[in-house]
Amino acid sequence: MCVKQVITNSELATCFLDQYDQIAKSGGNAVVVDLSSCASRGVVEPLPSPNKASAEPDVQFMISHAQLDCLKKKLEAPGVVLDPTATIELDSCG
Repeated sequence: MCVKQVITNSELATCFLDQYDQIAKSGGNAVVVDLSSCASRGVVEPLPSPNKASAEPDVQFMISHAQLDCLKKKLEAPGVVLDPTATIELDSCG
């Protein structure tokens, strides 16, 4: 049930890190991450340029506690590029 990768951007990554402590407290084997309150409040999404198809960031996903810690570490890694979007692989997280 847990996702194997998360597509994010700098705005959602910052929001995730801000909410990390609260998210990490949830019980159970899997953690539901809901960043829908963080997404841009703009009504009109910019049209993607024809040359570069940008993946839509994941606003809601389910991950294990191990993946949660792993995602936090990957987002805090120096030099990580998150814009326009970045795919964070969680396969190696256990």
